[in-house]
Amino acid sequence: MAKVLVCRCEDVTLHELEDAVARGHDDIESLKRYTGFGTGWCQGKGCVALCARLLAERGGDASLPFTPRPPFHPLRLADLAGLAEVAEDDAKAGRPPH
Repeated sequence: MAKVLVCRCEDVTLHELEDAVARGHDDIESLKRYTGFGTGWCQGKGCVALCARLLAERGGDASLPFTPRPPFHPLRLADLAGLAEVAEDDAKAGRPPH
């Protein structure tokens, strides 16, 4: 059987989601906490719709959004602002993007 990823950031598979729903995780928050989907780099932007659809199709409650969490390592805006300059310097030097 092929591995079907639903959340690429956290490597959560379709099989794991189906198993979690079968174990009684029938709302989006408990499904997230059990499987870990939506906790990676994209913070659910790439997977929450898929997970909510699966949950709704299986009779669960996907009406409430899951609880957002702040990034694990907070960043200052000044640090983010400097990234464009770093990318330009890398491009001028012929280095590949990070």
